[in-house]
Amino acid sequence: MYTVNKEGKPHLPMPVIDKTIEEPANTSLPPVEEPESNRSPSTTERIFLAHRGGKIRVAGKFPIDGPETLSLIYTPGVGHVCQAIAADPAQAYQVTGKGNSVAVVTDGSAVLGLGNLGPQAALPAMEGKAMLFRQLAGIDAWPICLNTQDPDEIVRTVATIAPGFGGIHLEDISAPRCFDIERRLQDTLSIPVMHDDQHATAVVILAALHNALKVTGRRLDQVTIVVNGLGAAGTACCQLLLAAGATYLRGCDRRGLVLTGRPQALRRARELLPDIIRYDRPMGTLRDALQGAHVFIGVSAGNVLTSDDLKLMAHDPIVFALANPDPELPPELGYQHCRIYATGRSDHPNQINNLLAFPGMFRGALDARATTFNEPMLLAAASALANLVPAQSLCESRIIPSAFDPLVVPAVAKAVSQTARETGVASRGKTPGSPI
Repeated sequence: MYTVNKEGKPHLPMPVIDKTIEEPANTSLPPVEEPESNRSPSTTERIFLAHRGGKIRVAGKFPIDGPETLSLIYTPGVGHVCQAIAADPAQAYQVTGKGNSVAVVTDGSAVLGLGNLGPQAALPAMEGKAMLFRQLAGIDAWPICLNTQDPDEIVRTVATIAPGFGGIHLEDISAPRCFDIERRLQDTLSIPVMHDDQHATAVVILAALHNALKVTGRRLDQVTIVVNGLGAAGTACCQLLLAAGATYLRGCDRRGLVLTGRPQALRRARELLPDIIRYDRPMGTLRDALQGAHVFIGVSAGNVLTSDDLKLMAHDPIVFALANPDPELPPELGYQHCRIYATGRSDHPNQINNLLAFPGMFRGALDARATTFNEPMLLAAASALANLVPAQSLCESRIIPSAFDPLVVPAVAKAVSQTARETGVASRGKTPGSPI
């Protein structure tokens, strides 16, 4: 059942995957109190009302309604369960919420597009992330805001709290520190660790590019791609594009063209890209990089492209201008000069947002009890996401599904869990055909 908006288009409710028997506390936002002047509440007032008192809570799966229930869920009954886990740590996945819990960890050093706001100011964004995990993928997510920006201390702290979680979701940690933190945690822990700003963003970009190339009749190994902005998202995007078969790749940062090379050499070195990017020794400008390019992917800053820059590119350019709130290329120029234009904004077609990837990726990893996120799992997630746009619906204004499409999380989760088993990083469902 759905309603229609003012334009007559269907408004689908956000899908919910619920892994518990808990009933939702509310079905809508709290009512807005009318201001004393009887004026309509402003957008800012509504935003702060939605955040008042926080956006998440802890709730039990059933009520503690008497001494018997209390003795089952706490002392003395819980002692038997604790002893069972001590004898066999794998039991934690059966008799606790560990297997459906993710820690959303930040140090507040790169909050959204707002910069280094610190861990406390990052908490509203982490609560929002936790809400999305629960509603879209049925995952219990817990905001962990660390009062340190020292990589050694972050790694040590996350490793220390890891026994209570089935996965670690790193969020809003600045580059280049995020690369080292993620790698060290992946090497240390036997549960999946992912820096969302890197890999979920890269997965959605790759999925959208697969479909954009179908629309333009080109292949990934034939086009020249310029990635502008080589922080966490941009570097991970380059790595995944190379893994998917991209051949001609140019990377730019503030100072200009700082990543280029022979296709095979770049592909072999993709895991080491952060170490070989020449941030301080540019080999040219962004305009140099755009010469003859078919694709521009911006994860940088607003308004860095002009219509004259687009004239340097090949015919029918594809532009993903993903800076928020102002894209690298203004929408009015994008629709006028590009064959395909996409942004990170929800008020334009082709929104490329990591929300399309991370809930399903963690759902699949947890279902397979994966020990890591490997490259094949990322590629499988991108392919599953791209395939959700039917061939008959594929066009310039629809290269990626909506975040509200109820098929997104199940499709991505299935692809990730299956690939985890196929690549030997799953500890659940290893036998073909066994239930997840």
